[in-house]
Amino acid sequence: MKKYLLILCFVIVSSHGFAQSRKYFTQFNSLQGYYNPALTAHGGSALRGVVRNQWMGLDGSPSSTFFSGEIDFAELSGEDDPALMGRNAVGANVLFDQHGPFAETELNVNYATRVRLSAKHSFRLGAGVNFSSVRLDGASLTPELENDPTIGKYLGGFADMQSLDFHIGGALTHERYYLGFAMNNVNGGKFNRGDVFWPQRPIGYVISAGYRESLSDQLSVMGNALYRYQDGLYDNIEFNFKALFADTFWLGGGHRIDHGNNFQFGVLLLHQFTVGYVFEFPTNASHRLPGTTHEFVATLRLGRTHIRRDRREILIW
Repeated sequence: MKKYLLILCFVIVSSHGFAQSRKYFTQFNSLQGYYNPALTAHGGSALRGVVRNQWMGLDGSPSSTFFSGEIDFAELSGEDDPALMGRNAVGANVLFDQHGPFAETELNVNYATRVRLSAKHSFRLGAGVNFSSVRLDGASLTPELENDPTIGKYLGGFADMQSLDFHIGGALTHERYYLGFAMNNVNGGKFNRGDVFWPQRPIGYVISAGYRESLSDQLSVMGNALYRYQDGLYDNIEFNFKALFADTFWLGGGHRIDHGNNFQFGVLLLHQFTVGYVFEFPTNASHRLPGTTHEFVATLRLGRTHIRRDRREILIW
């Protein structure tokens, strides 16, 4: 039964752009530099890892593993307010994604610079280079993919494809909020080699925003939202909210429109680490499989610790 459910899922995905597979992360606010290079190191210098297992219990269900490292040079040099006074940041991230017969590895290298607009505001500009390598297992094709004129010819065999592309973005930032816009796959996937079973990747447009507020020295609240548009795929709209208690742990929840709801929990450890967990489940309106998703994120701060400098400071997004 699980096998037939998974086949049904990939039939649905293929009819809406299987070759442009979209990666989902519920804790998207922890991966700001992945979606928008201008927000590289927006939360400070850090090492981060994310593991996401979707539709648990189904063989071949999507799974993603993400690692990133980001450096804000002003923060590491000891600047008192690097988010406002600093100018340059760099980052790199790698994503390993398995979805059905496709195994994809993405590498992104980003650079961001900041221009101070006022006593509290900065404008960030960023650019990134993306290298992608995709391996197709022709022995795992669904009936729908077997009949595809491009994919079907690899039935029973293997194919490998590599592509090079670019991302650009901008963002208005404040210690309390941010608003960003980015374009991914600016070149449309035209720089490629190998077995070109994905001849193009339409440009992806991303809008992200967040707001946070300290209500007391024991309670902070924050909310983040993400919108993505790409030709051939459904619009992706999601948001999450959480409350940080005593600068020690947070509780929250979120919603991805027409997909699912989630509950979130996380802790701050030793003033340097954060560990978060998400339990996600589909809504009745979802066209996805009726399985749950588990997502874990761990972050190590490389610069400042999670200790407030004043009672109104907020430690996380």
